[in-house]
Amino acid sequence: MANALPLALNLDKPLHPWLKRIAIAFVPGPMDPVLEETAHGILHSFKLVGHEVLEQPRDGVDVLLTTATYGEPLNWRKSLVLTGRKRFGLSNKPTVFTMVHVTPERLQKDLDYFEEILKKEPPDPADYNFPGMATEAYRVLFEQGRRGGPILALQRVVQSQAMGLKVLLVVGDDRPEYVYHFDLVGAYPKSVNRDDPTLFYHDIALRMTTTVSTREVTDHEVVSPPIPYEEWQSWDAPKAMRAAAIELGKRHFFTEMVRINDLVNVPAVQDSVASQYSEGCFGTWEPKGNALVATITGSARPVDKDNITEDDLAVLVGVRPRGIGAFIKHVEGKRNDPPSSEAVEMMDMDRPLPRVHLAPPQWNVEADVPVVRSKLHGHRGVKAFDPSLVEYAPLDPVYFDYIVSCATDAQARGVRDAFARAQCLLNPDDPRQIAFTILPGHGVVIAEKWVPGKVPFQIMWEAMDSGQLVIDSHVPQNHIRYVPDEDGRMVVVEEEF
Repeated sequence: MANALPLALNLDKPLHPWLKRIAIAFVPGPMDPVLEETAHGILHSFKLVGHEVLEQPRDGVDVLLTTATYGEPLNWRKSLVLTGRKRFGLSNKPTVFTMVHVTPERLQKDLDYFEEILKKEPPDPADYNFPGMATEAYRVLFEQGRRGGPILALQRVVQSQAMGLKVLLVVGDDRPEYVYHFDLVGAYPKSVNRDDPTLFYHDIALRMTTTVSTREVTDHEVVSPPIPYEEWQSWDAPKAMRAAAIELGKRHFFTEMVRINDLVNVPAVQDSVASQYSEGCFGTWEPKGNALVATITGSARPVDKDNITEDDLAVLVGVRPRGIGAFIKHVEGKRNDPPSSEAVEMMDMDRPLPRVHLAPPQWNVEADVPVVRSKLHGHRGVKAFDPSLVEYAPLDPVYFDYIVSCATDAQARGVRDAFARAQCLLNPDDPRQIAFTILPGHGVVIAEKWVPGKVPFQIMWEAMDSGQLVIDSHVPQNHIRYVPDEDGRMVVVEEEF
């Protein structure tokens, strides 16, 4: 794909090497001159770099591009996300991107409105009475807004009214000035129309192509034999996971699960998208079972990450060939739901890293284990850290230019490669006990080493308490760097779009 790009575009950014050619069809909804110009620019850019632009959707189409009106709810029967396959007789499930136009003045007015109402605690339901939203939507909007600010609360309204998770919010008066890229986890990176419209539309098309070119890695395989319940009870990891959930809950690391039906009342939603999704996951290594004990996926059923039970845990023992999913084991006598969508990410990051040997008297078991003991993935940022305890292991720069999403092979690969460069993990004797990486538009992954006398995740939560690891509700959307402050900590600086 990269070799097909015309040199005249003068690209100064690297591209993901796995981008593929795709087929896109435009199915217009409500239109105005700004949306017409934007649609034309995007489709021209797709055609320019060798993608297939279809006159009408046909079987095998990868992307459906459509439109909706800002501030007005779309009838679910007209939503391509919910009805597109049936409407066009498609056997595959294309990715739907919905363009929505708003003027800069209206956008700022609505952001200012959210800024004010989010200050009220408890929230006033009357403040969140937006057209087309469910009665209980105010709870989700308040929680999301408190986590990610007015832009995230507004994003959830726009997505709900447009009946689509992937929204291109086109901002401009008489012409598109910039575009926000909204997605499921709350990302909002921006494409800016500066002095070269060709590069502007090319950036939009590349971001869309990146999304469509990734592959989900949730095709897990159960391996035999199952784990006897008596053996499961003898493990330390399940108890440590339940204790860690409580500790992380005290520190408000996880936010409430988002339930789609709390935002909109749509009878067809469960056939098209998961009815809920959770905010992050975590797991810790069990030496006795040579396995990772991790939280289950929130899309299977609601999971309260602050108060888990053993039925909320899964056992991971490897990664399937080509990374299409994880090898998992069931435990006799308990419920066994699939693991978190980041299961491959959590397992695969151990592959390029060393193992360490545990032995008495420091440990109650003798075993060779991965250098990373516990892993924590959340929709948070890191504002600052103490470099004597913590190391930042950045993703490759291309992941900041063209964001990838959760549960994909691309994210698992990016996370694995980032931690494979972490010096404190490559050298187990390095005194730094924590490494982390930032997933732009998504969150943070934190890795903790084995430290005698500490239970799983204790190093993490103690670092949070001491200020050696400062967790932030803001998730960076663009390139970041950490610079030293007067106290010797490293503080995040986010670049402008």
